[in-house]
Amino acid sequence: MGWHKKILRVNLTNGSCQAEPLNMEWAAEYLGQRGLATKYLLEEIDPKIDPLSPDNKLIFATGPLTGTAASTSARYSVITKGPLTGAIACSNSGGYFGAELKFAGWDMIIFEGKAAAPVYLYVNDDEVELLPAADLWGKSVWETDEILHKRHQDPLLRVSAIGVSGEQGVLYACIVNDLHRAAGRSGVGTVMGSKNLKAIAVRGGKGVRVKDPARFMKAVGEKKQILAENAVTGQGLPTYGTQVLMNVINEVGALPTHNARDVQFNGASDISGEAMHQPRGKENKPNLVTNQACFGCTIACGRISRIDKGHYTVTNRPGYWGASGGLEYEAAWALGAATGVNDLDALTFANFICNEQGYDPITFGSTLGAAMELYEMGVITDADTGGVALKFGSAEALTKMAEQVGKGEEFGKILGLGSKRMCEKYGHPELSMTVKGQEFPAYDPRGIQGMGLTYATSNRGACHLRSYTVASEILGIPEKTDPLATEGKAGLVKAFQDATAAVDSTGLCLFTTFAWSLDDFQPQVDAACDGDWSLERLSEVGERIWNMERQFNLAAGFTGKDDTLPKRLRKDAAKTGPALGKVNGLKEMLPEYYQLRGWDEGGVPTAETLQRLGL
Repeated sequence: MGWHKKILRVNLTNGSCQAEPLNMEWAAEYLGQRGLATKYLLEEIDPKIDPLSPDNKLIFATGPLTGTAASTSARYSVITKGPLTGAIACSNSGGYFGAELKFAGWDMIIFEGKAAAPVYLYVNDDEVELLPAADLWGKSVWETDEILHKRHQDPLLRVSAIGVSGEQGVLYACIVNDLHRAAGRSGVGTVMGSKNLKAIAVRGGKGVRVKDPARFMKAVGEKKQILAENAVTGQGLPTYGTQVLMNVINEVGALPTHNARDVQFNGASDISGEAMHQPRGKENKPNLVTNQACFGCTIACGRISRIDKGHYTVTNRPGYWGASGGLEYEAAWALGAATGVNDLDALTFANFICNEQGYDPITFGSTLGAAMELYEMGVITDADTGGVALKFGSAEALTKMAEQVGKGEEFGKILGLGSKRMCEKYGHPELSMTVKGQEFPAYDPRGIQGMGLTYATSNRGACHLRSYTVASEILGIPEKTDPLATEGKAGLVKAFQDATAAVDSTGLCLFTTFAWSLDDFQPQVDAACDGDWSLERLSEVGERIWNMERQFNLAAGFTGKDDTLPKRLRKDAAKTGPALGKVNGLKEMLPEYYQLRGWDEGGVPTAETLQRLGL
């Protein structure tokens, strides 16, 4: 059980929608969601294809525990070849859409080809059809969601859609579900737009069955208690969300600031989780309205926020006075510290734009930070920006550029390329803070050494969610390691990467790992799924997935030379904080990492490794 053992294949070119059996031999090897969908993608496309060609495929995938009674069982992933990077793309989202897809009886949907005109997919259990979406094209995510709910007259319909940015080819467009939860990185929404696919609307009534309900519910109850009693999952995240990290990471000297020229931001406290709780502005009300949970979640780290009515950003946008998805830590960092902006309302406004038009705030903020440095150098001028002064710290520049990127207009078209292509265009590729073309997030590798190796070796380009060594290096989970040391980090990163790949394939949320280890996932998977799922088997699944993703990237043309960091992080020492005088020691960590992985000196898995993992 766990799986419905059924997938939906949608050929957008000819308009067909066909059910087919899930490959259970693959499910036994890759579990579900991230792992299983990547296996399908690798088997069905040539990794060398253009990500925006009809030959690319777009897969929406649930895990075997998605939609079950397990805590945080909301998760689904979108898997494709990413246009921002050219690498494997797998973006994970919460909310309610993933569970609804599972309730409708589908483990995954595979989209192939390209529709001749805009369409959306409507799914109501076994009733599936492609419907015209010409009237939705040009609409935001929020407008699309509202229209589809009214059209189908179903308040419980769950919608996942792209905004105008995905239609316009912004290379880091997201797929947004439930208004403000997103499959957020690598441009999965750009692929969706390239296929003329505007949205998926799902309603399900079948539920999810598990193998041993009594044993499953016993394990679920025990694990929920662990989450409730943990300081992070039971207190910190519900109260402050991921924004609990802003002041913490700033104090340890690992908050990339002003396009990573600095490692600490003087305005961090102004945009922190604590600041979101403080009354401010004309109305003297806090930014945070309440926290919110995804389906089945007992942590409830989501933020619902508001903008003060007296703030300039909402003067002509009364629709933004209401509450919507608030700042997460990564977005607050990218829109704030990376650009030097400490205006909490301006950050909230820009984040609303990212949700409404569906694009990644991490890549946007980092790209704008690079543009601000180019502007400071005189390389980008007012003539390029239409008179907008791209100065570090300018809330006006942040909000204006957020709107331009959302609509793919004016200088927003340039920012919509991402920092790698933008910096190359202006002759300064060294100013792009990327790995494999994807901007690294809110942890400076000079102050947290393990994150440097994490970014360099991440299969989808720089990413914190592929190996969150911050848990160990800063928070002491599962054990404390020195963030400024390189020793032992290769093994730490590999362990986090393998475990994360397994967790991402279950259908549960990675944030549970602040309290749980794979030992806590194993009894839930074993009680829910057909077959015997030991801890050793689950661990091997994670390692197999990681190596399979590596195979995809090698076939796409990546090599070990792409496992690197921007020169700034390797050569320019931190100027302040505990990491003062430090650069990232990638050159010390990478050879050991390759050895532990069972890869050769060029970063290619050896024949012995592939044979051991059945690849």
